[in-house]
Amino acid sequence: MIELPNAAALLDRYDAFLIDQFGTLHDGITLYPGALAGLLALRAAGKQVALLSNSGRRAAPNVARLTRMGIPPDAYGAFITSAEAAAALLARGEIAAARGARACFALERYGDGSLLPSLGLEVASAERADLLLISGSEADSRPMAYYTGILAPLAQRGVPGICISPDRIMLTPAGHVFGAGQIAEAYEAMGGHVTWIGKPYPAIFHAALTALGNPDPARVAVIGDSVEHDIAGAHTAGCAGWLLRDGIIAGWDNAAIAEECARVGATPAGMLTALG
Repeated sequence: MIELPNAAALLDRYDAFLIDQFGTLHDGITLYPGALAGLLALRAAGKQVALLSNSGRRAAPNVARLTRMGIPPDAYGAFITSAEAAAALLARGEIAAARGARACFALERYGDGSLLPSLGLEVASAERADLLLISGSEADSRPMAYYTGILAPLAQRGVPGICISPDRIMLTPAGHVFGAGQIAEAYEAMGGHVTWIGKPYPAIFHAALTALGNPDPARVAVIGDSVEHDIAGAHTAGCAGWLLRDGIIAGWDNAAIAEECARVGATPAGMLTALG
């Protein structure tokens, strides 16, 4: 598989770039070396750049966090999160499970209480909820048993779920822990129905390409550290997926990467040693 040094090596191949956030720009706490330089190189070349994240939070708090880390908003264009994609789908009534539902119980990472009202949903207890929203994981402080204990009664009542943060693995300063995607999978294993929004599913890529002005997908590069989300999603959207040797796959050798590609059923156009 071809491996290039950084995103600047792709300038002649693509007109627009969709860049992952977690595991590509930072680990949730620390900005990766070269992250800002990589974005600025693309912008300086006149390329369209949007950030595409499976964050269960709206764009504004993500923009604020990146700014604090040292990446200003003018280093990229649009910032599309899975929460933003979910908000648009909910507003258009395109999530069947949510039609008629208003009392929503949310599993969030930050627990600031602002997400549900911004989605037009009422905050409710698990006991009276008619909708479940899985938007984050606190696996660095809570075991899976905590979540299954909460979810079992909801599954028994047949409460539909929406997962807006499909990542199965979450990066933390202490290492990898289970993400919201695994919580949603546990809910499905209990018999609960889950609607998935975010990478690798089509809606978030449709929103991203729309934000870029609907360029030819074949001239769009998706750069990220997850075969399961970034590369598989790029393939479904008709874009070129480039796998970054960092984040989730940091330290993997080529054999491990090939095994993951075979498991997911998606192969990147190539690999990047670094973003910038």
